[in-house]
Parts: sequence; structure tokens; C-alpha cells
Amino acid sequence: MLIKDLKALFHKELDDIYGPDEVFTFFFMLTEHYCNISRLDVALNTNLSVTTEEKIQIFKALESLEQQQPIQYILGETEFFGMPFKVNPNTLIPRPETEELVQLVLDSYDNKEQGHNASVLDIGTGSGCIAISLAKNLAEATIFGLDVSAKAIKTATQNALLNKVNVDFIEASILEDTAWKNIFKDLKFDTIVSNPPYVRQLEKQAMTSNVLDNEPHLALFVSDDNPLIFYKAITKFAAQYLKTNGELFFEINEYLGKEMIALLIDNGFKNVQLKQDFFGKDRMISGVKQ
Repeated sequence: MLIKDLKALFHKELDDIYGPDEVFTFFFMLTEHYCNISRLDVALNTNLSVTTEEKIQIFKALESLEQQQPIQYILGETEFFGMPFKVNPNTLIPRPETEELVQLVLDSYDNKEQGHNASVLDIGTGSGCIAISLAKNLAEATIFGLDVSAKAIKTATQNALLNKVNVDFIEASILEDTAWKNIFKDLKFDTIVSNPPYVRQLEKQAMTSNVLDNEPHLALFVSDDNPLIFYKAITKFAAQYLKTNGELFFEINEYLGKEMIALLIDNGFKNVQLKQDFFGKDRMISGVKQ
């Protein structure tokens, strides 16, 4: 089957769902992944064809896209901070906003005397994208990643191997403070970072179906009556397990910036800073332990 005919079929079946521009992107992601044919090759040679096996794989992907499954889950991988990451329905798909959080942490080390010889904990590590990106860029640091999901830990471990970094992954719930004393009794951290669940139930209606129907709700949603449940637990933990002048970093719900400022200040953090993402939304907050 010719690539140009396959491309026309994609637009016919998917344009009404995603729009032609996104379908165009999906198609070339799939042909590059399954056929090792670049977008430039397709543009230069309209008579390129795919094998029967490649056609079967692409048709399966087309069916999945018609069911509005995320392209990242279909491919089983995505890119984050310039690195490849395996993803599946047990982990969230890393977002560009979280890359900004990673960069914020890295920027904080530019002026620190200890340089990269730091101890860092990523809470709610999921695919491991934050922990692994930090490990890749803080070569001498000791990096830990914690998650309640054993399946997420398995994926994160695979991603650490894929990106050739060392991260100590720990399966535990940050909401169970009795576990802290056993797991972290001899540890103190220079940095704690987290992108925990923060989408309130009332915000579900604003989300697309490909997210709601596919990504793990455990990693996305919190109740309307206690939306800061994870932030409260992590801040309490950080107040105990950060070194003096250690820093706490969060990705946050854009609507709860004021509440997050109050939470950190009330727990004894200084130099609390609320930062916006590239969309101008309140998305990150940091504080320093006194």
C-alpha cells in the first residue's frame, strides 16, 4: 500500500475527530515508528509503500486513534526533556509543563555550593520522568523516586535503564506517614519535588475524553472537598526530611496558587515563590525549609 493512500485514509477517518493538523502529525509519528520512514522521505517520494506487516500495525493504530486512545500509549513511548520514555496506561503521559518544573529544579542548583552532590526525592514518580531527567542532568546526585503503584515503579525502572541513569525507586504511599519512619529514617534531602494528583472532580468536564478514558485516575484526581490532600502530606514530610535550607518544589493546580502559598508558609517554609508556566497559568511553587 502506498504511503500517500494510507495518509489519505487517515485524514478521511480522523479529521473530524482531531482536525487535519493533528492527524498529519499522528500519521508521520506512526510511519516513522513502524516503518522508519521520515516525514521528509514521504514528502520527497510520493511512491513510497509499506509492507503488509507495517500496514497491519498502522491499521491497528488507526483503530486505536478512532477510539481516542492517546498516541503516546499507542506507540508505547514519548519524549520528555529530550529523552525517550516508555509510557502505558499505568502512568501519566508526561506534559511539557512538567519539563518546566524539572528546569526550575535544575536552575536552583546553578548557585548552590554543593553543586550536583545532592540528595533528591521525587514523590509520585509515575513514569520516572522527573527523577530520571534530574539524574541525567545532576550526574553526582543521589536520586530517589517514590510511587504507590508497583506497575508505575516497574515502568520507571525500565525508563531509568533506557536512559542509563541510576535512580532508587521506592514503592510506598506518601499518605501513610507510618511508612516514612521505616523507609526514610536515616535520610535527609537537599531537594524534594512532586507533581502529585491535583485535578478536582469538578474540573473533569473540562478534560478531553482521551485523557479521561485512558490515563490513570489515581494519578490525576482528588476530591473537591480536600484537593490539597497530597500537598499537605508532602509538605509535612518535607518539613521533617529536608535539610536546613533544602528546597521543596511542586507542580500545582492553576486555581489553587493562593492556597498553596499559605500551605507552605504555614508549615514554616520561607522564600515561597509562585511561578507561571508558558501559558501564563500558576503552575509551580517552591519554598525553602528554615
